[in-house]
Amino acid sequence: MINISPLKIYLGDLTYDTVGLSTEVFPLNIGYIASYCKKLFGDKVEISLFKYIDELDKAINDNPPDILGLSNYAWCHQVGLEMFRILLQQNPYAITVWGGPNFPRDIPSQEEFMKKYSEVDLYVPVDGETGFSNIVGKALEAKTREEIKNKVLSNPIDGCISKDKNGKLQYSNPVIRINNLDDIPSPYLTGILDKFFDGKLSPMIQTNRGCPFSCTFCTDGSDLVRKVNQFSLDRIRDELEYIGKKVPKNIHSMTISDLNFGMYPRDADICRIVAKIQEKYDYPRLIQTTTGKNKKEKVIEAVKLLNGALRLMMSVQSMDGQVLENIRRSNISIEHILDLAPTIKENGLSTTAEVILGLPGETYDSHIETLRSLVKANLNYVRPYTLMLLNGAEMNSPEQREKWGFKTKFRILAKDFAKLSNGKKVVEVEEVVIETNTLSFEEYLELRLLAFIMFVTNIGLVFEPLLKFLREQDMDVFELFNQTLKQKKNAPKKIIHVFEQFENSTRDELWNSSEEIQKNYQNENEYRKLLDGEDGINVLQHYQAIVMFENMNEWTDYTLDVAHSLLKTNKKLNDKLEREFIDVANYCRGLSHDPLSRNRMISKPKFLFHYDIKKWLSTPDVKLSTFELSTPISMIFSFSKDQLKLVEDGLDSCGDTMIGKSRIFRWIPPNSIWRKPFVLN
Repeated sequence: MINISPLKIYLGDLTYDTVGLSTEVFPLNIGYIASYCKKLFGDKVEISLFKYIDELDKAINDNPPDILGLSNYAWCHQVGLEMFRILLQQNPYAITVWGGPNFPRDIPSQEEFMKKYSEVDLYVPVDGETGFSNIVGKALEAKTREEIKNKVLSNPIDGCISKDKNGKLQYSNPVIRINNLDDIPSPYLTGILDKFFDGKLSPMIQTNRGCPFSCTFCTDGSDLVRKVNQFSLDRIRDELEYIGKKVPKNIHSMTISDLNFGMYPRDADICRIVAKIQEKYDYPRLIQTTTGKNKKEKVIEAVKLLNGALRLMMSVQSMDGQVLENIRRSNISIEHILDLAPTIKENGLSTTAEVILGLPGETYDSHIETLRSLVKANLNYVRPYTLMLLNGAEMNSPEQREKWGFKTKFRILAKDFAKLSNGKKVVEVEEVVIETNTLSFEEYLELRLLAFIMFVTNIGLVFEPLLKFLREQDMDVFELFNQTLKQKKNAPKKIIHVFEQFENSTRDELWNSSEEIQKNYQNENEYRKLLDGEDGINVLQHYQAIVMFENMNEWTDYTLDVAHSLLKTNKKLNDKLEREFIDVANYCRGLSHDPLSRNRMISKPKFLFHYDIKKWLSTPDVKLSTFELSTPISMIFSFSKDQLKLVEDGLDSCGDTMIGKSRIFRWIPPNSIWRKPFVLN
């Protein structure tokens, strides 16, 4: 046995915080690994967990560990690699372990990956607890710290892919999953995660692991994780109670890391548990998760229990049957999802549909029709994203790249950069598809601008009166967004400027290679552009923040002008409808007026209304004319104290810069952003 005890282990699930937090959730993944290792090895191991890059950097330099295990995702890949390099300078005998989904599927690509990243000794490809504990068990057989590496790498280890002393890959049983997840001690209930209740991070829980679907663009589409394993309800209840007691008052959100939450019968029971925690602790106010792709009736029943804290996620990606077949997603019933839209609305649930631009076989027209269909279904949010090619996803294989004619570029992940103690500047990068054999680059650019318009305008509450009014007139609401794009030259100067900046940024964010990006930002002047928010932004979120913090009044006026033009073009307007439209337009103006600036309380817009807009909005299938008032009323639009606190807490957490502001929408419920109407006596 080792004669220097205990074995020192550092585990990291790192987030950048150079210009505000990049990933703000607890490091639950490494918490599981730590609690499992402590269960098996007790005092033989000393384990420290890290979320913040500078803390791990300092710890490695001051007191280097025997084993460093880091999670490997697209958003922490480069910094993980650099941390291994820093460690090996301090302790060349240390073991370096990567784990997570950012790893190729096929063996030739795995060999190329491990050869490229020679600093990595072992990779744990799926569930990490068993594979990592097997590494620790082998390390504990060494007699001295200098012998640890040779001992661990001398033979294959179950649950891992390793390299022998000649660099050749060793496989035994590379994937081991734990069927009874309660065998992993809770990192919450054991106190292992207590240090992360720091007022900056948001708690995360997991109720099950695995995904029954096989989408080719997703790292969880592998057959290796097809079976879904579960934690017990008692375990989940105890963890939520523990979190509710300890979470700081300025943290309002929680993440459920399940891949299909709400799809399983017991998820309704979990929601009832969460609802009791909400009632007891006024937490969580906002829940981030991915809801189930099928069995939406069950999902709806679950989401209804959570007091508006959770949006129903419609991960449709495309409405084109051939495209869905191309990405092995045809087993998910899109029609069934849309058929449930009225039920969703009746129950007051908020819905989000995700769409991916650049999928195999997608054309400009088919993408437009996908968006049109989703808008017609009256969903609150339609979110088009650019296709990323991820290690571990089938779509990133050489065969798939060639088959679909993918042309790709690289772009910086927003806020994911830092300068380390060794002077190296690290920047995280993603590879995105910007052209295929069915979609040109110019079409990609135009559809990105359309995505931005929808990102800002199709956001539920604030333009809900306008969208409902257009539907009452049997208008194709998608044309509001499409004509906002087509008529952009007629927009106010400030909005034209936003459009031009967005288009320029969409072009300028693209690079030819990851290496080109890394080399460029070693230059101090170039790195300063990242710090100042000139480079490395999330373009959609950045310009959404610019509109909502600085130009929302102009955006609303332009949107209303486009809507009015559509009504006139379609010969829908008469004196009566013109009067109704004025009320609807003023209601939108009131809700959206100056929502997020620090001076938002200075002005409180006031309008005279001839219709009861609020009652009309809450009454389905009844036209606005039914709600004409006998006596007009004056209404003022302002914020509640609760709204003000939520926004201030979000700004304090994210930072009062445009970079931070672009992240605030992950911290607060969307409907809390907008003003509320109050009747004046």
